[in-house]
Amino acid sequence: MIDMSSNLTFQDSHTVKMTEGERWLASMTYSLFVALAIVCLFLQYLAQRTKSQVSSGNNKHFLQFQKKYFIVYFLALFGDWLQGPYVYKLYSHYGFVESQIAMLYVVGFGASVLFGTGTGALADRFGRKKMCICFSIMYSLCCLTKLSPNYYVLMLGRFLGGISTSLLFSTFESWYVYEHTQTYDFPTEWISVTFSKATFWNGILAINAGVVADLTSEWFAFGPVSPFIVAIPFLLLSGALVAQMWNENFGDQTTHSFKACMEGLSLILLNEKILLLGIVQSVFESAMYIFVFLWTPILDPGKPPLGMVFSVFMICIMIGSSVYQLLSAKHVSSQKILTLAVFLSFFSMCLCVISTNPQDPKLMLSFIAFLVIEISVGLYFPSMSYLKSQVIPESHRANIMNWFRVPLNIITCLVLLWLHTEDSKAGNRIIFVDCSLMMFIGALVMWRLDSLLAHEDVTKGGKSSFHEEV
Repeated sequence: MIDMSSNLTFQDSHTVKMTEGERWLASMTYSLFVALAIVCLFLQYLAQRTKSQVSSGNNKHFLQFQKKYFIVYFLALFGDWLQGPYVYKLYSHYGFVESQIAMLYVVGFGASVLFGTGTGALADRFGRKKMCICFSIMYSLCCLTKLSPNYYVLMLGRFLGGISTSLLFSTFESWYVYEHTQTYDFPTEWISVTFSKATFWNGILAINAGVVADLTSEWFAFGPVSPFIVAIPFLLLSGALVAQMWNENFGDQTTHSFKACMEGLSLILLNEKILLLGIVQSVFESAMYIFVFLWTPILDPGKPPLGMVFSVFMICIMIGSSVYQLLSAKHVSSQKILTLAVFLSFFSMCLCVISTNPQDPKLMLSFIAFLVIEISVGLYFPSMSYLKSQVIPESHRANIMNWFRVPLNIITCLVLLWLHTEDSKAGNRIIFVDCSLMMFIGALVMWRLDSLLAHEDVTKGGKSSFHEEV
């Protein structure tokens, strides 16, 4: 009897503490949204005053070209971001346990591994414009499957979503780089201006997507499926504008798709810079996708407003993007900024190892670590995109970029399959240990890549495109 009552007393005090923690986490989320938004706006104001932003901004043809790319790409991204905060919640709402949800994620990543690489070769051979239109149709069908609570229909949706994601993060960028360099012949350093702007506005879109998702699902009580339905018109409009506004461009059209795939893989294995860049993308984005799966169940005991937490994360990405622009204006090379992003991610993953101790979980420390992760993501994307535009040959661009996604999807699948069989509360800490090891490998690879690019600069007799002011 004494043991039972003492146990009840402990549980009651633990419940009180959790209630206070819940209130504190919720209020902190809203306060952080305001504070970080102010910091972000200030940094972006400074970034817009840099020389490269001013010079590219004075070219009307470049601005018109950017607008033609952004209006389509941002609609596609907005449709993608609308789904972000409620993917996990929807599956949970339909009554699936975490192991079943993990399997749904595995199907999506597996589809990207099996078929994503082929879509890159198809885009290079048959046209990137056509594949962007296919993306909008396929992703819309993926959203429609979310209306069904049937597990196999949802699996079909994840299958379509995995292929669509591969197209979104390779074909659009490949189309832009070709048009920028081949059709319009703009300065190569302006590519980084576009990618840094895209990352910044990507954050704005994601913030608004988080708010819209929160409004439709929580405030208007349409449920967690509503953001997926709202995404469909944005995805279809993106495809319609591609058909109307964009030119068609191609990679290597002389070989069949399978041979083109193998040629892309051969280029990766034979060119050390491409290989190292692919390794960095694989380890960084693997950790990022694992984090995307884990952040909701880790923070959920604190009952935070998920849409607002998602918006705070996106503000952190925008802060990282603005810092990228400022560092570039100070002649810091993209590979050094990418190295900084990898080190920040490594540091935050180590914090997560501490905060996810199953005997003593620290929600606030996890939240802070997650914010650092998102800042590193904001630094990562424009620097990685610029380096890929300089290192990857145009003939196999979409193909190679999809090959880069194969190992990251395999790694993510293996982790989620492991989650399928292990207790998640105990397993989260081990997963973050693995992510820390991956980021440590990424840091070593970046050290080698940085030395290669620095040597290339010296052999070329000074300042190369990698060190030009962005």
